[in-house]
Amino acid sequence: MNHKLMGLLIFITFFSGFSMQKNKENPPNVILILADDLGIGDLGCQGNPWLKTPKIDAFYQEAVRMTDFHVSPLCTPTRAALMTGQYPINNGAWATFKGRDALSEDASTIADIFKVNGYKTGLFGKWHLGDNYPSRPTDSGFDRAVQHLGGGVGELSDYWGNSYFDDVYYVNNQPKQFEGYCTDVWFKEATRFIAQNKEDPFFVYLPLNAPHDPLIVAEKYAEPYKKLEGKEISSANLYGMIANIDENFGKFHQYLEEQNLLENTILIFMSDNGTRFGYSRDGKFGYNKGYRGIKGDKEEGGHRVPFFIRWPDGKIAGGRDVNTNAAHVDLIPTLAALCHLSIPESTPLDGLDFSSSILSKESLASNRTIFLHNRQDWRPPYDENSTCIIKNQWRLINGTALYDITKDPQQHQNLADKYPEIVVQLLKENKVFLNSVKTNKTYSELPLNHIGSKEQLELKLTIQHAIGEDEGIWKCEQVAEGMKNTNNTHAIYVEQEGDYLISLRRWPKECPGAIWDVPHENPKNLFQYKRITPTKAKISIANQILEKGIKPQEEEEVFTVHLQKGKTFLINDFIENETSYGVYYTYITQID
Repeated sequence: MNHKLMGLLIFITFFSGFSMQKNKENPPNVILILADDLGIGDLGCQGNPWLKTPKIDAFYQEAVRMTDFHVSPLCTPTRAALMTGQYPINNGAWATFKGRDALSEDASTIADIFKVNGYKTGLFGKWHLGDNYPSRPTDSGFDRAVQHLGGGVGELSDYWGNSYFDDVYYVNNQPKQFEGYCTDVWFKEATRFIAQNKEDPFFVYLPLNAPHDPLIVAEKYAEPYKKLEGKEISSANLYGMIANIDENFGKFHQYLEEQNLLENTILIFMSDNGTRFGYSRDGKFGYNKGYRGIKGDKEEGGHRVPFFIRWPDGKIAGGRDVNTNAAHVDLIPTLAALCHLSIPESTPLDGLDFSSSILSKESLASNRTIFLHNRQDWRPPYDENSTCIIKNQWRLINGTALYDITKDPQQHQNLADKYPEIVVQLLKENKVFLNSVKTNKTYSELPLNHIGSKEQLELKLTIQHAIGEDEGIWKCEQVAEGMKNTNNTHAIYVEQEGDYLISLRRWPKECPGAIWDVPHENPKNLFQYKRITPTKAKISIANQILEKGIKPQEEEEVFTVHLQKGKTFLINDFIENETSYGVYYTYITQID
């Protein structure tokens, strides 16, 4: 058991009398469904004129809707904020790659909190907060995790050959073959978990990988939208993926109802950032509920998302809107209040409890400030550039452009000169916030991949998460094509002094092949393979620099190193014609 969970357990045990008195006899279950890249306009109930989502629309009619709910404009930062209750700039996971897409070792998560309060905890789908110990779901409070790796099904950190259908996913970190479409699998596995644990309160986190690209779905879901493609919408498959989510949501909702679980379950449906393909920046295709901006943007459409919550036994129902500003960091304090969870006072939280707003018949003014900082790099986000500061109706972007979102949802009219006092006030609040942020070690220290731990005997590293100055390599097809990239550095923590084997490979172990050749198999015939011919392999770690020549039929180059306990960097390269580029796959094991 890691020390963060041990600390929470000690707290709960010490205050068990208080906790028992405070908790009701029948605490609510909690289910958080998180769609991936589903924007503010990507649902029928949000006004989309073409998309049919009847099951989610019916839930919308019964739920309380947070209409001014904000997340980060990218996958990992939002997921990290949901899990920790901290802004990404505070928890350190502010990017989707380059070593900044993992939680730090001491991060306390929402699953940790539910777990020590007596809940069974399960995750089904996309984690994207670390593939290795100590940042995996099972290291972060989840009793059961069924997941793909990396940031999406079919990315190079995931199991080679995954393609949305009949894939290999990881069940508590062990690969297992599944049948069916990915979204179907996540909902089925969540249902199975609930069936096995329904006698206890449970927390289910259902972070989908859809409708994130690649846009893949069975033809029957996409076919109704084909006639719109290239005219009103950009992709029928995108709409088909959302239609499939809707169908699964309906079946899942029906199961909860049949098992008499619906009334005492807090059910949340939301998304992790703005749409990517549901709306074009020029407005030519799609629907975005009148807002400017898509995934990755600081404009409203990049971070304002649907958020629907229902709990009949808790009087959270009735189909009404709440216009209070709220954000991803608010989930932990809000759910803790609703479920009467005990949280140590030392737990660092940036969010606020908005339960009074959703329980009240009237929207309550928050007058709070929300800070959105992220950066696609291992370096910290900028203080003002590439930021959005939110307060009431105001949006300050990049520290210079001020918009009134209620009067100008397209954010065309910069009011900074008209209201300079508001700009000054928001920048002052941002400065105070950042002064606190910069005292946290996560601001300047990278998350670490541990070796020499009994929790994970073999560490797998990929170029997808390597630190460097180059653009990212994300997909298996890019590796298959031999795309080269100079990112080559990984942050490591050695738990035990000893000898270690470091294996440098072109291909992952589940799809082996010689470094100079193509794999022995082409699973599902997905890729066109191309050869590369690096002549040398080189590593640098803990003041040791080692180099080996590569022979034509070798599948790996293995280095033996003696390492002291502590932090270090591993730098690994293939060298071809005096040009160095990062190694695609690296495996590290300790020698017994």
